[in-house]
Amino acid sequence: MNDGPLVVKVGGAGVDDPASGGALWQAIIDAHHALEGKLVLVHGGGRAVDEHLARIGMKTERVEGLRVTPPEQMGEIAGVLAGRVNKGVVGAINAMSAGLAVGLCLGDGDLLRAEKKTLASGADLGRVGTPLASGPTDGLLSVLMRNNLLAVVSSIGIGFDGGLLNVNADDAAAGIAQRYKARALVLLTDVPGVLDESKSLVAKLDGAGVESMISRGVIHGGMVPKVRAALSAASLAGCPVVIATWADPSAIVRIARGQGGGTRIVAGA
Repeated sequence: MNDGPLVVKVGGAGVDDPASGGALWQAIIDAHHALEGKLVLVHGGGRAVDEHLARIGMKTERVEGLRVTPPEQMGEIAGVLAGRVNKGVVGAINAMSAGLAVGLCLGDGDLLRAEKKTLASGADLGRVGTPLASGPTDGLLSVLMRNNLLAVVSSIGIGFDGGLLNVNADDAAAGIAQRYKARALVLLTDVPGVLDESKSLVAKLDGAGVESMISRGVIHGGMVPKVRAALSAASLAGCPVVIATWADPSAIVRIARGQGGGTRIVAGA
């Protein structure tokens, strides 16, 4: 295992109500200490965005499964993700470990560059961005890690034109993992990992193993896109991707200490 940071991405119920996530945030704090500051937390918040847009009468549209972000919605989405959700997570963590967490977006301090996303079909997603993993690594994020501060990163990017971009949080986490040569990327979901036929947790899977379990129907339903996304992220990030659950915070600490936990997805056949 290399000595790069552990990148942890949390979304869904894990960030819907940050104030109630005490056990999760304590595990993040414990893992951060175990890694001597080398942990980066990336969060989503799609449900909070959908609810906010509905409240103010704006429609949510998706193309090819991807959220469309019209320019008139970009400020609202940034306000939710980089504002309310980000500061809610920072506040919850700092209430337990004063001054530890620092809230950022992808564009702060050139943490991760982004450009407007284009689709092969030519469909326009609006102000949707894709991360660029190129660039120096000895910037703001490295300064924070050296000083044992926990970066809490929202997936709002800043394009080369200075405009805001809405970046998928899984993609953002994979981009950070790639740029900063992470030891692993942990995707916290609502499931403990991949289960086999006997409902036992599978410790490790590669591409061939994933496709075999899908073809046999062992991996099915909503788990199929989860594992394929993890496999894609492992290839992009150049490091293992661990599928684990925010509902079992102890798994995060075990992963940080190299003691296993969740299902480890590695690129390749």
